[in-house]
Amino acid sequence: MPVVIRMARAGTKKRPVYHIVAADSRSPRDGRFIERLGYFNPLLPKENKDRLKLDLDKVKAWMVKGAQPSDRVMRFLDAAGIAKREKRNNPLKAIPRKERKAQAEAAAKAAGEKPKAEGGAAPKAEGKPAEAPAAS
Repeated sequence: MPVVIRMARAGTKKRPVYHIVAADSRSPRDGRFIERLGYFNPLLPKENKDRLKLDLDKVKAWMVKGAQPSDRVMRFLDAAGIAKREKRNNPLKAIPRKERKAQAEAAAKAAGEKPKAEGGAAPKAEGKPAEAPAAS
């Protein structure tokens, strides 16, 4: 049973509060969980100490057992000094799509390949369609 440490949404419409829980990865986001580890209230100001509350001992215990924190929970744990979050690097994300497509076509042309069609449909066969066999 793969266990994850993630946030489950609670609160009313337009007023979210998130419970930080240890849950089976196959269970729904707001569904069944194993243990509640803390809460996060994004509506409070960042300097407010009640914005995030974590039971660090429980979190450490679950991580020793092999629980994987989600991206957002990993940010909280990094800020608390429990786990080190790896910095992400996606240099192509900042390049607009048209420019990426032009670069891909230029690279394909330089390699001597035919650039892929964006439509994705297979080309139609030329010539007459196959005739049905004659009945005897």
